Amino acid sequence: MATDWLGSIVSINCGESLGVYQGRVSAVDQVRQTISLTRPFHNGVKCLVPEVTFRAGDITELKILEIPGPGDSRKCGDLQQMETGIPGVGCQVGPSQNGTGKVLKKPMSSSAPQNIPRRTDMKNQDIIISPQQQCSKSYMDRHLETLTQSKGFRRRHNSWSSSSRHPNQVTPKKSGLKNGQMKSKDDECFGDDIDEIPDTDFDFEGNLALFDKAAVFEEIETYERRSGTRSRGTPSEKPARYRHDENILESEPIVYRRIVVPQNANKEFCTDSGLVVPCVSYELHKKLLSVAERHGLTLERRLEMTGVCASQMALSLLGGPNRLNPKNVHQRPTVALLCGPHVKGAQGISCGRHLSNHDVHVILFLPNFVKMLESITNELNLFSKTQGQQVSSVKDLPDTPVDLVINCLDCHENAFLRDQPWYKAVVDWANQNRAPVLSIDPPISEMELGIDAKWSLALGLPLPLGERAGRVYLCDIGIPQKVFQEVGINYHSPFGSKFVIPLHST
Repeated sequence: MATDWLGSIVSINCGESLGVYQGRVSAVDQVRQTISLTRPFHNGVKCLVPEVTFRAGDITELKILEIPGPGDSRKCGDLQQMETGIPGVGCQVGPSQNGTGKVLKKPMSSSAPQNIPRRTDMKNQDIIISPQQQCSKSYMDRHLETLTQSKGFRRRHNSWSSSSRHPNQVTPKKSGLKNGQMKSKDDECFGDDIDEIPDTDFDFEGNLALFDKAAVFEEIETYERRSGTRSRGTPSEKPARYRHDENILESEPIVYRRIVVPQNANKEFCTDSGLVVPCVSYELHKKLLSVAERHGLTLERRLEMTGVCASQMALSLLGGPNRLNPKNVHQRPTVALLCGPHVKGAQGISCGRHLSNHDVHVILFLPNFVKMLESITNELNLFSKTQGQQVSSVKDLPDTPVDLVINCLDCHENAFLRDQPWYKAVVDWANQNRAPVLSIDPPISEMELGIDAKWSLALGLPLPLGERAGRVYLCDIGIPQKVFQEVGINYHSPFGSKFVIPLHST
């Protein structure tokens, strides 16, 4: 007896949670107490699934909208979607004046959400246009898909196809096959027709109310919390940020004391990166240079390396690329180089040669002696080939302040030179000139320094200099690591990528 109702159009009310469904009865199972609807509509929207099955316990109210008769040639539900999900709103088929079928619609409530009819899948069926349509219609594309799950049912809101045309215009049916495979593919992609035109405006507000955005996002957040994934919102923990000079890779703990001397120094320095550089005594420093010279680091090599490092530091003190620029020819810097007749003086002459090669005006003071050291003679021979100026009298030194004074007058051994008249005169000139002073390898004792320095440059390892030495810098003169080990110094280079580094008092 249940098969007698197959093909009937019914409206099933499943309560507030599931809503109202309309469709044609396709199956009734008395054993399982279920009913199936084909081509279903949910709250006026066509479902994506071709068939929906309901249990008797989920049905609150069931209304029969149409019972198919033996003379019906066409079925109302296949050509037109229900306007609303309200029970009792259906459609009837009646004859028109010209003998063709005509679709008659009942009025609907203005508060219920409206839908735009979708084209049917029956392409071979003629299109029936209601004569009540008197104005042009337009639809808008709208894709709204809601995914909810309740009582075992999954509901989806359909997507709409839209176009704009005259109400009396009927799109002709596609018939026959076009020549070629590409034509058939074009038919598959662009051959669909829009068979019906809406006679009412689309209710955006009503259909948007069907989508519960808060519930969907709450379900997503609940799933992400349970699965351990991070939420789409602002993370609770801020990601770690690193500076440009910090390493993001994990490494071994940093050892800051990499240089260990055999004797505990009274004074220590540290570099910009925190490495500890201890001071050494003058005797240990002298022994280090002697062992390096025995292994091939001759005096000429040491003088050249010292001259290069000292000239680089002097060029940076003079302004670097901002001052030494071809466009700044009128700002050529002037350097007064004060040297004594010893190895320290030879280091200063080497520095002056490199400065003169970099377009610095160098005035070299060196007192006259009957016999000079071979190293000084060689350096003077090279300096004479530059544009530098050599003087032997204090009167020839400039009266106006110069840009920089480089002091190489003092020596560790020849203390008697400080009693010479030329030495005292040069010291007085340097103290009266208001130019900053750079001392290269100054001696240890503060009392031996006749000229107060603003910067001092130490070689290899620093000596315990006093406050009058100014800020201490350290230069690399190329002593190998095994040479340090031979004199009892556990050494690891603190220079990194530079040859001259600043030292800070600890």
